[in-house]
Amino acid sequence: QVQLVESGGGLVQAGGSLRLSCAASGRTFSSYTMGWFRQAPGKEREFVAAFGWSRTYYADSVKGRFTISRDNAKNTVFLQMNSLKPEDTAVYYCAARLGFTAAIKVAGEVGSWGQGTQVTVSS
Repeated sequence: QVQLVESGGGLVQAGGSLRLSCAASGRTFSSYTMGWFRQAPGKEREFVAAFGWSRTYYADSVKGRFTISRDNAKNTVFLQMNSLKPEDTAVYYCAARLGFTAAIKVAGEVGSWGQGTQVTVSS
């Protein structure tokens, strides 16, 4: 399993942008599908975005606003979040699953989780 550490969360006004980063340990990062989930207070953890071999996946609620990318040379995955809304407020978690599969969109199929980073969007 990989160890994941997120950074980049914070407080931003509605309409603003943030970029989250997730650094992974290990030497086989390129073999993992990487993703982001979020969890708001009182709600279940939900899928946000994922990046497999050369394919990306997005939740409908973030399409056109969020972009996931990865740098395999630096074992890092990013989530660029633009046009943020108050409803985007949540703890954002980095996720990893070995192999290239859309199964990572299901929280129960995630192999490794980061500790989470808080994103707060004020109105």
